[in-house]
Amino acid sequence: MEEELKCPVCRRWYCKPLLLPCTHSICTACAVAGQEPSQSLVPHPVSDEGQANGPVIQDADNYPEIDKLSMVSEADSGVVCNSRPNSYLGTPSVSNIFTSSALQSCPYGLRCPVCNKIVLLDDFGALSLPTNKVLEAIVEKYTQNKQPKKVEIKCELCVNGADIATAMCEQCEVFYCDTCRDNCHPSRGSLAKHNLVDPTQGKNILQSKKKRKEAKCKEHSEELLSMFCVGCKIPVCYVCSQDGRHINHDVQSLSAMCKAQKNELSQNLQTLSEKAKSGTEFIQRLKAMAEKINGNCSEFEATVIAQCDALIERIKLRKIELLASVKEEKDMKTMTMKEQVSDCTGLLQRTTGLLQFCIEVLKESNPSSFLQISTGLIARVAQADCNFNKEMELAPRVSPEFELTLDNTPSIRSIENMNFFQMKAPGQPSIIPEECSAENNSVTIAWQPYSNSVVEAYTLELDDGNGGDFRVVYVGRETICTVDGLHFNSIYNARVKGHNHAGESPYSEIVSLQTAEVAWFTFDPITTHQDIIFANNNQSITCNSFDHRVALGSVGFSKGIHYWEVHIDRYDSHTDPSIGIARFDVDKNQMLGKDDKAWSMYIDNQRSWFINRDEHANRTNGGISPGSVIGMLLDLNQHTLSYFINDQPHGPIAFTDLHGVFFPAVSINRNVQVTLRSGLEPPVESEGSESDEE
Repeated sequence: MEEELKCPVCRRWYCKPLLLPCTHSICTACAVAGQEPSQSLVPHPVSDEGQANGPVIQDADNYPEIDKLSMVSEADSGVVCNSRPNSYLGTPSVSNIFTSSALQSCPYGLRCPVCNKIVLLDDFGALSLPTNKVLEAIVEKYTQNKQPKKVEIKCELCVNGADIATAMCEQCEVFYCDTCRDNCHPSRGSLAKHNLVDPTQGKNILQSKKKRKEAKCKEHSEELLSMFCVGCKIPVCYVCSQDGRHINHDVQSLSAMCKAQKNELSQNLQTLSEKAKSGTEFIQRLKAMAEKINGNCSEFEATVIAQCDALIERIKLRKIELLASVKEEKDMKTMTMKEQVSDCTGLLQRTTGLLQFCIEVLKESNPSSFLQISTGLIARVAQADCNFNKEMELAPRVSPEFELTLDNTPSIRSIENMNFFQMKAPGQPSIIPEECSAENNSVTIAWQPYSNSVVEAYTLELDDGNGGDFRVVYVGRETICTVDGLHFNSIYNARVKGHNHAGESPYSEIVSLQTAEVAWFTFDPITTHQDIIFANNNQSITCNSFDHRVALGSVGFSKGIHYWEVHIDRYDSHTDPSIGIARFDVDKNQMLGKDDKAWSMYIDNQRSWFINRDEHANRTNGGISPGSVIGMLLDLNQHTLSYFINDQPHGPIAFTDLHGVFFPAVSINRNVQVTLRSGLEPPVESEGSESDEE
């Protein structure tokens, strides 16, 4: 952090640094040497008669914002330009006109060497600026650690030619040589109880006492600086906040403000530190890539030479040209990489310097000193944090790979036009887990190509949900795909590869997705007959026809055990709704079960029958009424379908030997309204009363 500790004017270590209102610092000697009459810093427009008028700022952009509180907020002072303690101001641009009285009360001015803001000063000039105590302490500690040497401390009582001190009295706070100690501080009487220490230790004791000494108010010498004026940004005493010029200002506890500012600076430093860490890692990757260029170049040169040697006599001249082209590419990549490493290293050094400096500032125990520079440091750290990613770039400017292939297939007559073409098999694509999902018995997989790869199409493969072989489910250019019609409660593994005419990429890493344990579904408006009327988010249906019309569910089943229910909402005229399962292409214009693509039970208010291929079987007593619930248990592990009415088994197993994909289905007419209930756990069959069969 050496750059943080050097004066922007003399470029040496700060010596008695002064704090400017813009939060920058400058050596006392440089400030005194650089101060000018305020009249020369503020422009004076010339009138038509050729005489200078009063000072006017016509271009506000050239004169950044002044501290407005210093200019106009102190109504009790009666002085426009010198209302703040320490007798200094910010940059003059509260308004476009400065009065003559303002400049007369501020005869001197100083331009910040960093941001060019103008500071107006009173009769004391630069000496009225406050000392940047935190910076001074950090510079002293840093320079001592940088150039450690033994400091010779002189005796404070020797009159002529002071000797080197050999002891210091901790109570008297005086350094003695051996002679002066024996003469002026004998170890007897009241002085016998005084503690004499080594001069170096004594110097540290004095510095520690000086730091612990609490600051007093300049206007009220008996009062401690215990408060902080938020508007004026200076420490004040209790009297100043109650009766002085800060009576109407926002005044906070000095320690609380210091803690809040330290917390804010610490949080900003944490964010910036993480980015600096990522920047360091990125630079290491860049260096590794730069080292890899030479190896890749050697391999590529060997390929070029081997292909060119096959054409010996006719391609020697062309071979030289091709090698020159490869070398030019190598030099360009190497130079670009080195430039990026250099740029990123410079940014990281500046950021690290700022981090180390801020960490040292955070160690400052004096709240007043810390708050003098905390606002500026917070702004600098926030700005550095905001700009870090933009300046660091965090992406290599060039690839270390030589994505070129020598084409030696043309005939000898085409040798003159032989050149490189940029194409190779694509790199391994990667699946994006956070964008993949599973819903019911469908899965969605999303992926992205390898950086800078040319991909003509992708192939997505899925296994059978039971750890079996992979099979192709999609081929195309899209990078997202949804696969429907899978088994419930199964774990599917997916992988993807890319390909172009140069070859195929390796498979991506496998991603595993689990389908739902139970099915949540509704009636499907797309596959259902147009006479069916939907309600309740497609969970309830009725019909506007006297004839039976078929409605299918939105999910098909091919594996596992599934249970759903149909609630009878309305039941008129003793009609007989038919409820069961069907193929996707079932005839939807007639009662369910009339063809060979549906298996169902039709039921009235007294009895029911099972029906398939228009064949009726197993009449069972027991009917339905409004409020009845018909349950269907489809067990595709055993390939059977069973029915329940009001949670009780109804009849024997209705159908067996069921294989394939089945959709929940009902057929109703206008005399019936039903509601579908899905996502239910299969019931435990109980031994009910025996069913009558006819």
